[in-house]
Amino acid sequence: MNLPLSALLLVLLTVFAGAATSRPNIIVILSDDMGFSDLGCYGGEIRTPQLDALASGGIRCTQFYNTGRCCPTRASLLTGLHPHQAGIGHMTADRGHDGYRGVLNDRCVTIAEALLPAGYRTYMCGKWHVTRHNRPDSDRGAWPLQRGFEKFYGTIEGGGSFYDPTSLCRQNTFITPANDPDYRPESYYYTDALSDNAVRLHDQHPEEAPDKPFFLYLAYTAAHWPLHAPESEVAKYKGRYDAGYDTLRRERLERMKALGLVSPSTTLTPAAADWQSVSDKAWETRCMEVYAAMVDRMDQGIGKVVAALRASGSLENTLILYLQDNGGCAEDMGRRANGPAPGDLKPMAPDALQTQIWPPMQTRDGRWVRTGPGVMPGPPDTYIGYGKGWANVSNTPFREFKHWTHEGGISTPLIAHWPAGIPAAAGGRLVTEPGQLTDIMATCLSAARADYPATHQGRKLTPLEGRDLLPHWKGTATAALERQLFWEHEGNRAVREGSWKLVAKEDQAWELYDLETDRIEMHNLAASQPDRVKALAAAWDEWAARASVLPLGTWKGKAPAKSPAGAGTLRFELKADTVLERDQAPAIARRGFHFAASVEGTRGVIVAQGGAAAGFTLYVEDEKLHFLVRPGGKQDVRRIDTPLPPGRHRIAAALSSTGVLSLQIDAQNPARSGPGPMISSQPVDGLTMSKDTGGLVGPYGESNAFNGTIETAILTLEPAKERESTGP
Repeated sequence: MNLPLSALLLVLLTVFAGAATSRPNIIVILSDDMGFSDLGCYGGEIRTPQLDALASGGIRCTQFYNTGRCCPTRASLLTGLHPHQAGIGHMTADRGHDGYRGVLNDRCVTIAEALLPAGYRTYMCGKWHVTRHNRPDSDRGAWPLQRGFEKFYGTIEGGGSFYDPTSLCRQNTFITPANDPDYRPESYYYTDALSDNAVRLHDQHPEEAPDKPFFLYLAYTAAHWPLHAPESEVAKYKGRYDAGYDTLRRERLERMKALGLVSPSTTLTPAAADWQSVSDKAWETRCMEVYAAMVDRMDQGIGKVVAALRASGSLENTLILYLQDNGGCAEDMGRRANGPAPGDLKPMAPDALQTQIWPPMQTRDGRWVRTGPGVMPGPPDTYIGYGKGWANVSNTPFREFKHWTHEGGISTPLIAHWPAGIPAAAGGRLVTEPGQLTDIMATCLSAARADYPATHQGRKLTPLEGRDLLPHWKGTATAALERQLFWEHEGNRAVREGSWKLVAKEDQAWELYDLETDRIEMHNLAASQPDRVKALAAAWDEWAARASVLPLGTWKGKAPAKSPAGAGTLRFELKADTVLERDQAPAIARRGFHFAASVEGTRGVIVAQGGAAAGFTLYVEDEKLHFLVRPGGKQDVRRIDTPLPPGRHRIAAALSSTGVLSLQIDAQNPARSGPGPMISSQPVDGLTMSKDTGGLVGPYGESNAFNGTIETAILTLEPAKERESTGP
C-alpha cells in the first residue's frame, strides 16, 4: 500500500512520539547529611509516609553506598564516575592536581548531558555544589545550564540559611527570596521552594514538550545544618527525643531487624556520646526535634511531586530514585557561641545577596544570627548543627560519620519506584546487591534506552565506571555482580569485594571486615587474614592510580618542600604584588600576628593567606574594612569590620595570642572582638597581596582584586609559644 508523503510523515511522527513517551520520566532525589536509619522505612521514628509509600511500591536497597561527603557524592552521582575522575576528589577548591580541581571537568558528562541527545528534557531544583566558581561574577562553565540542564532553580553553593539561601539562582541569574518574580510564597522556606518549583517544572512540561520524557534532579539541602524548620513542624516532635541517644538507637535497631534491613544478630556499636553527661537536655532534644521536622517537611514536598505525577497520569511510568549524600554529620557547626551582635545591623534590600553561608551573618530582616548552647534552633536567626550524639542515632547501628569510609559514613538508603518497570512485591522488596553512586548514571541510561557517549563536544570522555542495576531491581539478574567497589575521601579509604571490606582512616592501618557477619565493623580480621588484606590493598592501589586519587593526601593541597619560612621569620615586608607560596608564607598557625599598610581604595582584597579551611583576609567592601579569620577545622568564621572613609589611610589588623581580633584606621580607636580560637593549622594556600587567588578566604567573588594602591606593608608574627601537653 502506497501512502501519501504527508500520511507517512504522520505515521512516523506517531511512532516516534509513542517510542519517546514509552520511555520513563526519571526523577533522582538526593537529600543532605542524613543517616541510614532516619527514614521510617529504614527504621526511623521520623514521619516519612511519602517515602515509605514509594518504598512499599518499589524496592529498597540495603547495601548501597555514597562517597561519604557532599561534593564528591554529587560529582559521582551526576557523572557515573568516581569523584576524582570528575575533578572533585575532595571539595570545591583547586588543590593543584587533576583529581582535586574542585570543578566538574570536561572529561565527564552529567546524566542530563547524556539524556539530552536521547530526546529528554532536563530539569534541576536544588543544591549544585560541584564547582568552585560560585559567585555572581564567576565563570559559569560548570553551572547546571552549562552542564546539560535546560531549567534550574537552586543554589550553587553547598550550604546556608533555609530562609535566605546563599547563591540562590534561577537559570543563570542570582536572585533572592525577596526579588524572585516567579515564586513569592507568603513565607519562604528553601525545602518548600525546591518542592514547589519541581512541581512547577512538572506542570509546565506537557505544555512545552508533550512528546518527550523528562529527567529531574531534585537535590534537597535538608537535613544539612543549620537546623531550620517552621515551628508548626517542630511541634509535632515535642518530647519525642527526651529519652536520649541510647534509647533511640535501641528502638531503631529493633525496627531495622523487624524490617529485614540488618541481620537479627546485629548489635549496636559503642555510643559516641553519653546522654547522662548532657548538661542542657532541653537544648539537645530541641536540636533533634528540628532535625526531624526538616526531614518531615522534605517528605511532604516529595509527596507534592508524587501527587503531581499521579494527577498527570505519569506516575506509573516514572522512575523515582531517592538516596542521601553521606552519613549523619557529627560536625559541631554552630554549637559554640559566636559573640555579640554588631550595633549597625539593618534590613537587607530586596536585591541584596546573602553572601555568607555560615555565621557571622544576619537575617534578611536585619537580625544577628545566633549560635551556641541555649540558642533554641529552628528560627531564621539561629544557626546550629545537631552534633555527634544525634548523628550516632542517625547512623544506627553503624560506626563513624560523614567524612569516613566506614559504614556510618558511606551507607545510604536507596529507594527505587517505577511501577511500569520494576515489579514490586507486597510491601516492597529488599535488594541486597551492593551498589554505589557510579551505578546511577548507568541505570538511568538503561531505563532511558540511551547510550553513554565516547566523546562530548569533541573531547574524549572517561569511560563509565558504573553498572546497570535494573536487572537486580527487577529480580531478573542471574548472578551477583562480580566487581570491587572503591572509596577515598580525606585519606580515608576502602575497597569492598563480595562481603569483604578493607577500610582505613587517614594515615592508619588497614582493617578487614566480613560484612556478611559483621556489618557494624567491630571485629577486625586483618591480623588473621594477611593475604586477603594484601590482595585487596593492591587492588585499591591500582584503582587509586588510575582514578586520579594519588598522590594520597592531595586533598590537603601541595605539601611544603620545607618548613614554612615563618617558622623562623617574624617580620615580612610585603609589596602590592607579593605572592608567597605555602613554604614561604608566614607561619600563622597557633600564634598572633599584626598587619599594617598604607592603602587607598574602595573595593577588593588587601591581603589574604589560606583558603576556605583556614586563614585570614583583610578586604574592603561596602565602605568598610573587614578582617576575617577562619580558625580551621569545624570552627566558625570570625570577623570584625570598621568604616573606611574615602582617601588614603594607615590601617592595622591584628590577631592577638589570646585570640582577640582588632582593626584600626589611622591610629584611632580600634574595633575589637572578644577572645576566640586561633588559626589551628598552617593554611594550605599561601599569601597574596592585592587579591585572593587560592581557595577564597572571604565571602567575595573571584574578581576580588584591590581597586586602589597599597604601599609597602608589614606583617609581624608573635614568637611561637611552647605547646602545652594535652596527654596521650
